[in-house]
This record gives sequence, C-alpha cells and structure tokens, in this order.
Amino acid sequence: MSNSKLYKEAGVDLDAANQMVRRIKPIVQATFHSGVITDIGSFGALFSLENIDVKNPVLVSATDGVGTKLKVAFMAGKHDTIGIDLVAMNVNDIAVQGAQPLFFLDYLAIGKIELDLVEDIVRGIAEGCKIAKCSLIGGETAEMPDFYKPGEYDLAGFAVGIVSNDRIIDGSEISVGDRIIGLGSSGLHSNGYSLVRKIIFEKLEMSVDDIIEPCGRTVAEELLEPTRIYSETILSITKNFKVKGIAHITGGGIPDNISRILPSACQAVIYKNSWDVPPIFDFLKDNGSIDDKEMLRVFNCGIGLVMVVEKEKTEEILLNLNAVKENPFLIGEIRKKEEGAAPVVFEEKPRETE
Repeated sequence: MSNSKLYKEAGVDLDAANQMVRRIKPIVQATFHSGVITDIGSFGALFSLENIDVKNPVLVSATDGVGTKLKVAFMAGKHDTIGIDLVAMNVNDIAVQGAQPLFFLDYLAIGKIELDLVEDIVRGIAEGCKIAKCSLIGGETAEMPDFYKPGEYDLAGFAVGIVSNDRIIDGSEISVGDRIIGLGSSGLHSNGYSLVRKIIFEKLEMSVDDIIEPCGRTVAEELLEPTRIYSETILSITKNFKVKGIAHITGGGIPDNISRILPSACQAVIYKNSWDVPPIFDFLKDNGSIDDKEMLRVFNCGIGLVMVVEKEKTEEILLNLNAVKENPFLIGEIRKKEEGAAPVVFEEKPRETE
C-alpha cells in the first residue's frame, strides 16, 4: 500500500486537497489587484507596494474569526456568506485606524475536505474581499481528522492595510465638544452568538427554519446576515473630512469599544434612543430577560461603527454618509471626564440635538 493511501485511510486526502485548489483558484484570482505578484499555490504570498501612493507608509494588520456564528452556519447548512463576516471582522479593524486594506489571508481547519463546502466558504471570503477592495492572496486549508465533526470547521482571517503615518486615526485628537456619529449595523454582525444560540435554540427551542416574527425572516436568514464592511465608507469620509476617532463595535459593545479610543480626559456621552434598533435586538432582550447594560456590552444594538468628528462638520458628514448609502445617526458628544467617572455614559438626548 502506498504512503498516500495510508495517509488517506488516516483521514487526510491529498488528492482532494489538490482538487480543492483547482476549484477555488479562479474565485481567488478574481480578487487580485495590481500589487499581487504570486499566484495561488506559492509557499508565501508576495505583494508589491511599488504602485501604492502613500507617503510615510505604515502597515496595519489584524487577525480575527467569526466565533460561534459558525454553529448557525452548520445548523443551516449555509456556508457561502460566513466568509464575508470573516473579512469584515478584520478589515473593519484596520480601517478604523485610517488604513486602506491591501490583502487578506485565511485559515480554514476542517475534519474532512468536502469540495462543495470549501468552495462555498472561499466564495464568501472572496466576496468580502471584493467589497473591501482587497486581494485574497493566500491561505491554508488544514484537513484535521478527529478534530471536527462532519460538516464543521473553524475559520480565522488576517488582513493587512496601509496608511500614511500622518493620517493614522488613533483618537488622540478627540476633544470636548466633538460629536459622535453611529453607523447602522446590518444586524447582529458576529458577536454575542453564544448568548443568541442559548436564547433561540435552547430556551425558545426554535429551529433555523422557524420565523422570527418581529424580523419577518427565518432564524437562519436573520442570524446569518453578513457583518457590514465599512472600509470603503471610512476611506471615502476620511478623504474629505477630519475624523478624530473611529471604533468598530464588536465584543464589548458601544461602551468598551468607544473607551478604547478616548483620551483619558474625555468622556463619551451616548444619547439613549437616538438610533433605529433592528427588531432582532428587542426580540433577544425580551426573550432572554437581558437588562439594558448587558445588551449594550454583548451586542452592537444596531450601531456597527462609531466616528468622532468636529461639531461644525457633523451635518455635512451625515449627509455624505447618507450619500454613500450608510445609515448614520448623531448618537452622542464628547464632554470633559470628571475624576472617577466612567469613560462612556448613557443619557437622554438633549433637546437642542433633536
């Protein structure tokens, strides 16, 4: 018996891996931009910065996954959008620092290579890269028998972008009087799914095909709605306006993520009820008996991204965000932080801002 047959009997099929590469090659190549030097299959992916017009360039990188949202994809047997989530969770994190995404790499670990399933996953990743205008230049598919149940897998992503050193957005210029703009989310995005699954599948005993009445969609449709990719919007706005700080609202919600960009002397005041909350959040809050504080720390609650801008430019920026098909809201302001006060607080919306 040949060594390759022994390896296949042990659970790793080298022929299937080679066939997989052939199938995904055109999908991956469709994301390539001018900086890509190597084709899929090289030991390392090469990307040239020669045609990138950025002075004093700084590379910005991020890595992330999509958490237990994967479990919903397994249950629904739908794998063609989870890759968009993977790209979004990474490119949004580098874009908030002002970086233009350049390229993306993925890591897929699976018990046994199923060609249609892997192709669906990669198709979603490629779609996310097209939205973010970055190239999918490399990755790894690890066939790991005995680690994963049939049809299950894990995903990780890695994004690299570039920004001029003098255009890095880090929150250091945020000052008292600035305004906080929130950009609407597409729903749950990719956070809080351990709690979501506990409420929907354990407490309510719903299936992926059941309808969530307030949403008018099935459980699978609502829970697998892809994370919104904001990178192109950020680049468009920061090209024309000064944006002092940007926060991607992921795990930790609005309070924890805004805190990450605030100077120590500043406090973010968030206006309650100042944005449209998608119905899935009230559904989870009511059926899970979750208090407001926990809701705001576990979920994005309808705000996927936050921008801190100068007061005088707020209205103009809101108009521009609408023009690029975002759903923006004026959700708060920056005040002086008193000693011992929380960095982020929630208050009723002042009359003058209504």
